[in-house]
Amino acid sequence: MTLPKVPVPDAVAVLIGRQMPERVARAEREAVNQAYNVGLCRKPEYAEAREWALADLARANKVLGAYNPGLIVTPKAVTR
Repeated sequence: MTLPKVPVPDAVAVLIGRQMPERVARAEREAVNQAYNVGLCRKPEYAEAREWALADLARANKVLGAYNPGLIVTPKAVTR
């Protein structure tokens, strides 16, 4: 049995975010943005841009993984 997803109110999200160090919150934003960018760079002519985005994603994941391994972002996990 799976539970339905329940939206988190903005005030609760802010409180959760305040408990996290600034460098981790910054790395989380960077990881989500770069994972989205990797998804945009699917064609062969965008290979260099994809490699830059993957490098930035790996750098952000290094910070996230050191804080909490459950926060690591993969390119397939992000959809907008």
